[in-house]
Amino acid sequence: MRLDGRTAVVTGAGGGIGAAIATALADRHARVVVADLDEAAARHTTAAITARHPQAAVAVAGDVADPAVITTLIDTAARTFGPVELYFANAGVMGAPGLADDAAWDRVLEVNVRAHIRAARQLVPGWVQRGEGYFITTASAAGLLTQIGAAGYAVSKHAAVGFAEWLAVTYGDRGVRVSCLCPMGVDTAMLDVGDSQADPRSATAIRAVTAAGAVLGADQVAREVLAAIERERFLILPHPEVAAMFAQKASDYDRWLRGMRRYRASLQTIGDRTGGHRE
Repeated sequence: MRLDGRTAVVTGAGGGIGAAIATALADRHARVVVADLDEAAARHTTAAITARHPQAAVAVAGDVADPAVITTLIDTAARTFGPVELYFANAGVMGAPGLADDAAWDRVLEVNVRAHIRAARQLVPGWVQRGEGYFITTASAAGLLTQIGAAGYAVSKHAAVGFAEWLAVTYGDRGVRVSCLCPMGVDTAMLDVGDSQADPRSATAIRAVTAAGAVLGADQVAREVLAAIERERFLILPHPEVAAMFAQKASDYDRWLRGMRRYRASLQTIGDRTGGHRE
């Protein structure tokens, strides 16, 4: 898929990977609806884009798990630029650590999974009718492997990968393309959440990511995402070692689980030295 002249929606684009993707799209002469729960952040990203590419971006604030907000994004894109051709379901939350309560589970599933389902429900019929459309999911390496310390994040990201797979299988022969981004550590605000929450288990979850591999810049990840879209490649792995880890998991699940338990224990030992919490 060529990107120039395309109309895209990017959720969670007030910062991090979303802002980098929105900026990279505009640099490739696409038009972008910049969506974020934080209105000021969405406007900041949009201003940075339009300073370089006038009239290439517009900001919309709202909770992208809300079907009404998704409708607003799609309608704004159609009015301003034309029908949505690419939808980046990028917004995500880490969620509470451990098993958490029902309210925490509801929130992480709403943003990390149901927002994708609701967007696809509104977009896919039109894409099938037109014979073209592209759905890009930001999941995580946690969706292929797991996330130590945060059950909600691990489960919701597995579900996000599963939903992207289902879309690709069901609609891939009808013009709908799907890609699924599964990075490990990326230098974004989410990676600092463990230091900002009182529960040390959150810090353990972040440490599990930063200790597993390099922490990449959001701009680098955005470049890899756009390159994958141009090749119409499903799985996007900015950290190539994730592919090897995923293969090891599939080849011997019990061995992989034992290894992950050892890794978790080593992280807890570090946490104990700094006053961490065992669970």
